[in-house]
Amino acid sequence: MVTVARDATPHPEDRAVDPTAPGPDATHDDVAIRVRGLVTRFGEQTVHDGVDLDVRRGEIIGVVGGSGSGKSVLMRAILGLRAPQGGSIDVLGVDALSGDPEDRRHIERNTGVLFQDGALFSSLTVGENVEVPLKEHHPGLRDSLRYELALLKVKLAGLPADALDKLPSQLSGGMRKRAGLARALALDPPLLFLDEPTAGLDPIGAAAFDRLIRTLQEALGLTVFLITHDLDTLYAICDRIAVLADKKLVAVAPVAEIERIDHPWIQDYFHGPRGRAARDAKADAPGAD
Repeated sequence: MVTVARDATPHPEDRAVDPTAPGPDATHDDVAIRVRGLVTRFGEQTVHDGVDLDVRRGEIIGVVGGSGSGKSVLMRAILGLRAPQGGSIDVLGVDALSGDPEDRRHIERNTGVLFQDGALFSSLTVGENVEVPLKEHHPGLRDSLRYELALLKVKLAGLPADALDKLPSQLSGGMRKRAGLARALALDPPLLFLDEPTAGLDPIGAAAFDRLIRTLQEALGLTVFLITHDLDTLYAICDRIAVLADKKLVAVAPVAEIERIDHPWIQDYFHGPRGRAARDAKADAPGAD
């Protein structure tokens, strides 16, 4: 199903629908994140003016848009890190804007976040960084058990065991990303947020990180909200793409359907040289149809 805003012109084969409707294939229980009528502003500047989005449980959704379109602002609003000026947000069945401390803790316990720069504490080892959410939400755990859990998450993120005792400054950029991912997975959250996870990585490292995310998503049943500019990531691992433009969400659909939408930004982004290269790489990948 393609969700297209009223001011975007769909391909004749597409069927525009009410963007507030989840569609026949998405019941309320299927939705991990439900955003309705989101309005966010910075002073006089409106970033979002009525954004609607359903993120389905168990999918990887890639969020794209031009600079200033509010991708990270949307993620921070969903996480409760920035209060919007209007609208509603439900995360895993909880009102994310209620202000209730128990609702806040429920969302924090069930979400993991990898920020673009990793956001690791520079004075703590990788293991100590991973233990931070464990100490906050499970203060009664024995030190030895916290250590073993941190080691498990580090290995799950594809790092060697000896990375546990290293400082972030002793790691490469790719290893710091994986350390940040290990911390994001510390509480075994069903919902994972990734902000530009492959930014700054070379093509080989970025492709390896993409494969890791897809493997973890399938093995752990994760729902992944992924902000990216990386077209290779969109084609390689995303089930659906959400496009922010014109202060709204103009389309949500699988990438093959997004490509057909006659919106200027979508056409420029997906049909430029990089878009064609990413599409060709996807077509040439093992197992591609």
